[in-house]
Amino acid sequence: MYAAWLRSSAVDLALYPGYKGPDPNLTLPRGPEMVPLNARPRLLATFNSGFYEYDSAAGFYTNHLLYHPMIRGLATVVRYSNGKLDVLAWTGGPTPAPNVVMARQNLNLLVGGGRPTARAADDSLWGVTLGGVPAVWRTALGVTAQGDLVYAAAPEQTSATLARIMVDLHCVRAMQLDINPAWPIFVTYARPGAVGPTLIVPNPNQIPGRFLYSSTKDFFAVFVSRHPGEAQPW
Repeated sequence: MYAAWLRSSAVDLALYPGYKGPDPNLTLPRGPEMVPLNARPRLLATFNSGFYEYDSAAGFYTNHLLYHPMIRGLATVVRYSNGKLDVLAWTGGPTPAPNVVMARQNLNLLVGGGRPTARAADDSLWGVTLGGVPAVWRTALGVTAQGDLVYAAAPEQTSATLARIMVDLHCVRAMQLDINPAWPIFVTYARPGAVGPTLIVPNPNQIPGRFLYSSTKDFFAVFVSRHPGEAQPW
């Protein structure tokens, strides 16, 4: 199992579209589809996001652009204009409120109230697995009681065992992200300027420089925060 702890008070979390997801037929601007060059001096990490929308309908909002409407009840990672980060079940409408600067949904909450949700016990609710086996590579993102984010990736996990991992990592709420061998990736960088990328999740299907050029699907980037609520690099 591989995990990363992101101190919310010290980082900015950004979400970037790829060239195939969200829906490339949308007429909205797609941004750089990679880590922007002007933001690389303060880049700390990059990691995988959630399912393509054609595999699972979900809201997608970033840089003041709504690519897909938010869906009430779905698990959502949110960044607010004051810099706060959270993972929660969405209670708002299809368009995020003005104080939301980023929101990405994927399925339902895997962990709620510091324990696995009832749905976590049913693997059929958490995506189609390679070969139809229940235990595959799975990734998740959660929030602690202190408001910090925790990313985890592990092979041979069911939805139930992934939920237990997130509880053991002190998450009070957590959501599943991508699953199956092709997608898990968490990259750190040795020096400013995206120098020395290293795969923290040793996935042979990925390369360290993955998000330094145009990405197939959306992804998250973590930057050193200069002040609470600063705009996402674009």
